[in-house]
Amino acid sequence: MKPLPFHLVTLTHPRWEDALHCAKRLGEDALPELRLDLFPDLDPEALVDALKRRCLVTCRRASEGGRWPDEDEAGRLAHLCRALPGRPAWLDLEWDLPIPPEIEVSRTHVRLLRSVHVKPGVFDLEARLTELPPGEAYKWVGWAGRLGDAGHLRRPLAWARDHGIPLAAFLMGPKGLPSRALQSVWGGAFTYAAPDDGPPAAPGQLPLALLRAWRCAKLHPAHGLCGVIGDPVLHSRGPAFHNPRFQRAFKDLLYLPLLCGEAEEAVEALDALEVLGLSITAPLKLSLPAALGLQGPLNTLWRRRVGEPWQGANTDAEAFAQALATLSPGPVLLLGGGGVAETSLALLEASGRPVLQVSRAQPRSEATVAAFAPVGLVQATSLGMSADDLAPFPALLAAARPSARWALEWIYKEDTAFALWAKEAGLQLISGASLFEAQAEGQSRRFIEGCGGAT
Repeated sequence: MKPLPFHLVTLTHPRWEDALHCAKRLGEDALPELRLDLFPDLDPEALVDALKRRCLVTCRRASEGGRWPDEDEAGRLAHLCRALPGRPAWLDLEWDLPIPPEIEVSRTHVRLLRSVHVKPGVFDLEARLTELPPGEAYKWVGWAGRLGDAGHLRRPLAWARDHGIPLAAFLMGPKGLPSRALQSVWGGAFTYAAPDDGPPAAPGQLPLALLRAWRCAKLHPAHGLCGVIGDPVLHSRGPAFHNPRFQRAFKDLLYLPLLCGEAEEAVEALDALEVLGLSITAPLKLSLPAALGLQGPLNTLWRRRVGEPWQGANTDAEAFAQALATLSPGPVLLLGGGGVAETSLALLEASGRPVLQVSRAQPRSEATVAAFAPVGLVQATSLGMSADDLAPFPALLAAARPSARWALEWIYKEDTAFALWAKEAGLQLISGASLFEAQAEGQSRRFIEGCGGAT
């Protein structure tokens, strides 16, 4: 019997016909997980037969993210056993359960995956590995309360790999994303993916196409981790920008979104996850460099090895200076008061442009803005991150419109309210997307040249 492929794809489709269509299109590197609790009214044997035995059969309890009632444990096991006459390739049985006789007699042709879902804050994988239940593969699932929690999994995963134990261990939740993507780096034998045409089965589960694009199945222990850190970051274009460049440069690095909004938690995670390169976004551009003893604001950090000193740069400043050189001189209205605004203010003043800064802490009147007669406007607030965000300080934008000639925005989402306003006003627009490309290029160069492999 074949071992588990690296990707297990949970069939989460509302209709079985769509699930079957998805399963038939999976390649050899992906095995469909048939969740019987998602199709409780259909005959398990018939479902396995439709998949031509090539599946992992699971029936998940409600307390573990499934839909089968916890109080009907006997019914759940009986339903799981109804799949056995179809001779599925794999069957998922909970780690702590004895093997039912019906499953035991089928083990000549059905392999067992023993799985456990532990409560938040529990990290008992090392203890569990000392006394494994009978099975051919193992899955341990926890929950990431902090970004660095996944560091608890590195040592037991490496131990399992070195002892020939097929194991996957990862954390659910958005802060557990690194544990899913880095399975093969840390020693995991497989990971779970969401279908590309269906919803994720658990919080933090990544689409199959994304895992393939990141080449997660081909990563090895020498791969190092880079990422974008802040909150929010799951929308970031960074992985799509940096990972192809790492691959073209034959650089053993993977770039991921790292969700974290607190500097103390971020510092803890950098060592727990052995991060080598970092793009810093809001709200950490000032606080994280300071927590590391560096002068900010910085948006880029890198180091050759874990334990070596961090180097820092502000590629936002580099990209902004390049853009500013193409824009007409004159007074500038600066919107915002955070780290990006601070960077913008320093560069505008260095270029000799008069600046009027507006923020919630520095309110200005419409008359003041009109009298200032700005030629340029710089949008350095966080408005635009969400689709329903309005343009910042609309009354002040109206007051600036008669004199304005150009506008620059830091938010790199398409068609923000500010960008639409600037286009309607007929202004020359430097979009957030173009700034992102310029600053990210500087980051990629530093990561490729300055980061080594994993320790």
